[in-house]
This record gives sequence, structure tokens and C-alpha cells, in this order.
Amino acid sequence: MTIQSVDPSRLKSIIAAFQGKRVLVIGDMVVDEYLIGRPARIAREAPVLLLELEEELTILGGAANVAVNVNSLGADVYLAGVIGDDVHGRRFRSAVRELGIHDEGLVHDGDRPTSTKTRVMAGSTQVVRQHIVRVDRVDKSGIGEDCRDKLCEYIKAVLPEMDAIVLSDYEIGMISPKIIETCVPLARELKKVIVADSHGSLDRFQGVTALTPNQPEVELSLGETIETSEDLDRAGQRLLDECNAQSVLVTRGSEGMSLFEANHPPVHLPVYPLEAASNVVDPNGAGDTVAATFTLSLTGGASKAEAAYLANVAAALVVRRLGCASNTPEELVRVIR
Repeated sequence: MTIQSVDPSRLKSIIAAFQGKRVLVIGDMVVDEYLIGRPARIAREAPVLLLELEEELTILGGAANVAVNVNSLGADVYLAGVIGDDVHGRRFRSAVRELGIHDEGLVHDGDRPTSTKTRVMAGSTQVVRQHIVRVDRVDKSGIGEDCRDKLCEYIKAVLPEMDAIVLSDYEIGMISPKIIETCVPLARELKKVIVADSHGSLDRFQGVTALTPNQPEVELSLGETIETSEDLDRAGQRLLDECNAQSVLVTRGSEGMSLFEANHPPVHLPVYPLEAASNVVDPNGAGDTVAATFTLSLTGGASKAEAAYLANVAAALVVRRLGCASNTPEELVRVIR
């Protein structure tokens, strides 16, 4: 597929079909906390910068960023995951509800803190903000049996009403074998779109509609280095075979992305060219945007290649914004040529 070979009117009809689709996002819930301060002076007790706190932001991260992206594109989103019984968990649930995302599948675990990544930024709206330090409060052990059972019951109850599921694995203990065994076979039986976006081993997700790893994740999962286009094609085919997947969409940063589909030749897409585009600002969360857009495109009747094309457009837009960002249907339509 090339830029010249797509039909813009066809792509726009797929985007219009996002409205009202139902997507279940299962995975690791993370709070991205930003503490933004104005540099004041060097502290007296140690040679460190003293910041006067001016702004405090709570942003949905991890699997919840996939949900935010799906929500921004006009679909109805349901979350399944674990949060702690703490201030960050309460802020997380409040942010979810403000967006109109269904939170009935969020389970509280009193013995586990809400996974939180705190970024301290120095600067103001008038100058470029400097990232000073990041503090992670993350328990990577597996979730408790009681929480896991509650989640499995919720997944089985709502899955028949969904158009698609996304398994978003940040390797923080949520995506266990039991979770996979509960949702993937049932989703396949119900003929739902199943997309796995995993930072860990990919062969756990057997028979899914699509895997959406980045290139380093592919290399880690297969235990091999990708240096040439031939290496990439072999890796893509190997993932298709070993995971019994219908397709694999590999994101490759500045090299664009590559689609591997059973019984089809590979499709390599360069970074989508935007007119009068600014420089890349922040690639953080772009993989979540790709997974969300690709999933919704498939529910809207797109072929795998068309879905990859739209995901490529979405990624080109989102990396030009600071932090985990998302797109609207109108923004996608506006840049499609």
C-alpha cells in the first residue's frame, strides 16, 4: 500500500463508523502525575533546585491511555483493571468518570498501591519545561486471586456486548495467564476483534486478531536483532506463525510501521507526512494511540491494511503533542489526503 493507493472517502467512512462502537480495554492501570514548579533558588539543606509548585496534573496512563484514545475517537469504552485504595486510585477513578469511560470493571486492591509515575517538571508556560526527575510507585507482582476472579467475572459478563477487546500489558502484574485464558477464547468464539499490545512476551496471546508491538518489543520477544528489511520480514512472519495471529503491526519510530498479515505480502508504511508539521515533541503513548486506532478501524469494517494506514496517520499527529495525547475523528479526517 502507498499513500497514492488509498481512497480518502473510504477511510473517512471507516472513521465515521467509530461512533458508538464498544471496546473493552483490559490491562495495567497507571496514573501519570505531573508536578510542575517554578525554579526559585538552590535549597539550603542540599545543593538541589528548589521548585515552588504551581501546577499538579493527574493523567490516565498505561492501559487507561488506550481507553482515552478510544474514547476520544467516539467509541464507548469499558475498563477492566486494578487500582489501589489510595489517593491516586481515587484520582484515577474520578478522571475516568469525567471522560464518561465505564469504570465498573475497576477493582480496588487494598494491599496494592495504584501504579503511579510522578514526573517533576521545572519551568512555566512562558518557557520550555525541563523534566527534572521521575519517581515510580509500582508493584509488579501478580494481582491477588480475589481481584483476578472479580475481573474474570466482569470480563465474561460484558464481553458479549463488546465489538472489540484490547489487552494492554505494561508488565505490572495484571495480564496473567488466567486473564488471557478467560477473555481470548471467549472473544474468538464470539468473533470479536482482539488486539494485544504487550511490552512482554508476545507468544502468550494465541489466535488474536492483531499484535501491535514496537520493534524493540519484537526483538525482545523473539530473542533476535532486526537490522535489515529482510530481518524485519522474517520476524514478522515468525510472529504470525508462533502466535497464530491474523496480523502483526510493528511500530518502528522514525521508520514508520510495518504490517504483516497471514497470506499477504508485508506492507511497509513510512511516517505519514503532515503538511506544515511541527517537529516530534513527545513519542510517549504513541503506541497506545496506534493500538486504539487500529482496533477501532477494524470494528468499522477496515481491512488490516486500511486500519494500519489510519493508525499511521494517528501516530503522526499524536507525537507532536506533549505527554500522552489522543486524536479526535475530526483531526484524522482533516489530514487524510
